[in-house]
Amino acid sequence: MDKTLYFEVDEYKQRLAKTKESMADKGIDVLIVTDPANMNYLTGFDGWSFYVHQCLIVMIDQGQPIWVGRGQDGNAARLTTWLDDDNIYPYTDDYVQSLVKHPMDFVADIIKEKGYDKKTIATEMDAYYYTAKCQERLELGLPNAKFKDGNLLVSWVKVVKSDAEVEYMRRAAKIVEKGMQTAYESIDVGVRQCDAAANVFHALVSGTEEYGGEYASIIPLMPAGVRTSTPHLSWTDEPYKDGDTVILELAGNYRRYHCPLSRTLILGDAPQKVKDLAATVAEGLTEALNSIKPGVTCEEVERVWAKSIAKSGFIKDSRIGYSMGLNYPPDWGEHTASLRPGDKTVLQPNMTFHMIPGIWLDDCGVDISESFRVTETGIELFTSYPRRLLIK
Repeated sequence: MDKTLYFEVDEYKQRLAKTKESMADKGIDVLIVTDPANMNYLTGFDGWSFYVHQCLIVMIDQGQPIWVGRGQDGNAARLTTWLDDDNIYPYTDDYVQSLVKHPMDFVADIIKEKGYDKKTIATEMDAYYYTAKCQERLELGLPNAKFKDGNLLVSWVKVVKSDAEVEYMRRAAKIVEKGMQTAYESIDVGVRQCDAAANVFHALVSGTEEYGGEYASIIPLMPAGVRTSTPHLSWTDEPYKDGDTVILELAGNYRRYHCPLSRTLILGDAPQKVKDLAATVAEGLTEALNSIKPGVTCEEVERVWAKSIAKSGFIKDSRIGYSMGLNYPPDWGEHTASLRPGDKTVLQPNMTFHMIPGIWLDDCGVDISESFRVTETGIELFTSYPRRLLIK
């Protein structure tokens, strides 16, 4: 069966080797990977199959992980991963949403068959698709194993990107710039919000003439009016009105690699409060970006932002950014490094972040963001869209 791999096999093997180094440091013999992004990172596996239980079994002394998933998704593993067929273990459909059997029973049987049932086994205990039932059934099926929390182990391995990964994010950046421009052109007084959102979706998926886009891990967030007072709402079927503020948080996606971008748009004359808020956010964002270079910590970057906005009287009590890149719904963030007080992660070249220091008040809000790569001397911005309040 012909395979479609987005990276060289050697790169996947390097990722696996780094994962095993981390496993060894933590005393882990077997790592069960259920986060779809981490499964993709280690093997290339790509499919909308994460609504049923699936995983990789990474054994520290084996050359390849074992892919486990639903029978009808087995060919997806054969088509999209570098794994040999002997390392692809589909389970039968009577395991799916059953009250009697559970896919982790199947996983436990494989681990026993391979002779690792008395070893130290780690699971991604806080991954979105790893349930309490998964852990319960594994422990029931492997009573002689010692269990550890392996959450974010692979996520920290992937926090520094390869040059090939960065190139995919550059392509995603071109796609999101097209999406943002489409939003600007589509949103107008009298236009239904849902129609503007449909145009944005089309732009993000159709991509550029050179390459198409994919679905992002988060839908386009496009709240308007008073709904801009909170960050995670989207469109309705109401028409835009004169004076509406519209927050746009979009992401281009190329081969599962994201480039998010946020801007705020005003239809008609912007209230002075929104103008002042936008100026504060844009200035603080610029100053924080200018402070970044290898060796600086995440909390030091946030400190620059906090100092910048202190004089404005506005307050932001949430983080201003996070590591991001390869991911699946419901989030494009990697859940590792955050630009906030207390995060002492040291920035390194080829780390990639979305800096989004949005501020939301009781009746309005402003989002202006930038995605960037840490370089040897500073940063590379992925996009060049105007960093200001957009007034139409």
